Amino acid sequence: MSTEKQYSGKNIQVLEGLAAVRKRPGMYIGSTGASGLHHLVYEVVDNSIDEAMAGFCKNILVSIEKDNVIIVEDDGRGIPVDIHSKLKISSLEVVMTKLHAGGKFDNDTYKISGGLHGVGISVVNALSEVLTVDVYRDGKIYTQTYNAGKPQADVAEKGKSPKTGTTVTFKADATIFELVEYKYEILATRLKELAFLNRGIIITLTDNRDSDKIITDTYVYAGGIEMFIEHLNEKKKTLSDKPIYLHRIEDKTEIEIAMQYVDMYNENIYAYCNNINTTEGGTHLAGFKTALTRVYMDFYKKLELDKKHKVSFLGDDTREGLVAVLSVKIPNPQFEGQTKTKLGNTEVKNITEKLVVEGLSDYFAQNPKVIKSILEKVIQAASAREAARRARDLARRKNVMESDALPGKLADCSEQEVDKSEVYLVEGDSAGGTAKGGRDRTFQAILPLRGKVLNVEKARLEKIIDNDGLKLIIAALGCGIGSSFDIDKLRYGRIIIMADADIDGSHIRTLLLTFFFRYMRPLVELGHIFIAVPPLYRINFDKKNFNYAYSDAERDKILGANEGKKYEIQRYKGLGEMNANQLWETTMDPQRRVMYQVFTEDAEKAEQMFTVLMSDEVKPRREFIEANARYVKNLDV
Repeated sequence: MSTEKQYSGKNIQVLEGLAAVRKRPGMYIGSTGASGLHHLVYEVVDNSIDEAMAGFCKNILVSIEKDNVIIVEDDGRGIPVDIHSKLKISSLEVVMTKLHAGGKFDNDTYKISGGLHGVGISVVNALSEVLTVDVYRDGKIYTQTYNAGKPQADVAEKGKSPKTGTTVTFKADATIFELVEYKYEILATRLKELAFLNRGIIITLTDNRDSDKIITDTYVYAGGIEMFIEHLNEKKKTLSDKPIYLHRIEDKTEIEIAMQYVDMYNENIYAYCNNINTTEGGTHLAGFKTALTRVYMDFYKKLELDKKHKVSFLGDDTREGLVAVLSVKIPNPQFEGQTKTKLGNTEVKNITEKLVVEGLSDYFAQNPKVIKSILEKVIQAASAREAARRARDLARRKNVMESDALPGKLADCSEQEVDKSEVYLVEGDSAGGTAKGGRDRTFQAILPLRGKVLNVEKARLEKIIDNDGLKLIIAALGCGIGSSFDIDKLRYGRIIIMADADIDGSHIRTLLLTFFFRYMRPLVELGHIFIAVPPLYRINFDKKNFNYAYSDAERDKILGANEGKKYEIQRYKGLGEMNANQLWETTMDPQRRVMYQVFTEDAEKAEQMFTVLMSDEVKPRREFIEANARYVKNLDV
């Protein structure tokens, strides 16, 4: 008889109702971490936004209550409560407990909607410890409560009210989520974004968790995405006084574009469809980019700005320094998957391209100074690209940019699987030598960096490629940079920045993070970047009994727990003061080390922060330092 497990019909499970959601929550909300937790709020708010886009909702109130209970209230029409013709239960219960149920499948109830799959609110219900929905409709108040998605009683009438709308109160299930603590700033960023994308809608966020410190912000932007651009560029030097704004409605498709150039080298385009951030782009973004290049080439030929050196533009040249918001609202969007990160409607490309070509041509004809300043920047970008190409060709001939020509300073590891290997970017040759002596050669590679790398916020690609420090990193990682970046060629699963715990070390970390964010952003977005945390103190109580402290508070705690004992304390001023064994056991041993993983949960805020800290503009940086200096207790200068 075979010892293999028997596989028969009894092994086939059918998950009824919302059980499938609770069994595999990541399929519906992406993760059970912080992003998934906050996604619950977005799903409920999106229903209110859909009511607003249909013209029936003006105010949306979101509050975080004690014990991290969330309340979302709107003044829309209210979810229907009448008996469903087929299921013979209240329509409210159908919406709350059945996947793929809702008013988003026809084009009459909601002509434009973000939640087309009909799973949003029912998924929130399934993943909540308790959820209560109150519906204000037809002069009455209806209510129903659910535990883990299961109704505790039938929909009941509980009073009368002249107002209309829906109020959803829920508490995320702590047995499903890794944490249930909401971050006000994360919710605020998304709600502010929704207010920009839907001009005139009033969204209020309140944090009531601390009765002594209630926080409230209201977001309403009559200027819509034009104000969004002004918000994104408020710390930057712009090439024009006001953003360019284009708007068109065609074949039930509405397209809005706001754009403005800044005196920088990176492009930042935020593309949305029905308020959903399509981070992977799609047909609307493709149409925008194609039209942009076409318009600029046309005006370049007409104006003859560069008679001596005729250049050909590539798309990247026309978007250098561009900050744009592209928002399309369409009846039947075709997204790739439930995460909705890429738009696939082919007809949207043509409509977007037509709007940009016609709209920009008219605008530039009336604003010749603006197009001339933009074209001058585009010409500089094209010239710089050619210089960068020549630098890359030279670098390849010298074998410094090829993934199979590793830098001599790199002490590589033997592990070939990317997910099992890591590389330490170490400040200084001395600390690099110590790290080489303390590492596990099987999976840990060491790349010492001499001095501070180039500030890429102030440099074009040709200077980056020619910089000795960055050249080493590019060659070691093997995945290229900028438009030639290829995540599949990455050689290490974890890239760990290890610098001294002082001002110089902080500066080096910031320079490296700026480089990764600007030219290898997927490494940050996919969680490949880490920051090593070396100890600040080594406390000896006797020759055999010692502890490491990673902060002043931890030092005080250790000393308090050993009160009365004699001790010696060493303050590490840098990694070079540790020997190989100490560096291994404190900063490199996977079982004991402390590391921070770097993510960009809020790319917009990260973009602004790098601009403030690393650009040439002194005033925003001074204002930031003045505003945050009170949080700094010990400044090592």
